[in-house]
Amino acid sequence: MVGKQGRVTGRIGPGLVGEVLVPIRGGVEAFYAHPAVPDEEIPVGTIIVVVEYSPPRTVYVARAIV
Repeated sequence: MVGKQGRVTGRIGPGLVGEVLVPIRGGVEAFYAHPAVPDEEIPVGTIIVVVEYSPPRTVYVARAIV
């Protein structure tokens, strides 16, 4: 999971549990998402990279440099 890119489908920010779609296992799956950098806000549609994975469905993400 770490290093995979995905797209934000639910706004991520301080005090919020966002949502991202990440291509994995031949499909696309939704994960709960938190910002890897405290106090960062990531709007819907932003491309992200997974920095940390906490099974089963939680990831910590940062904006991808595209």
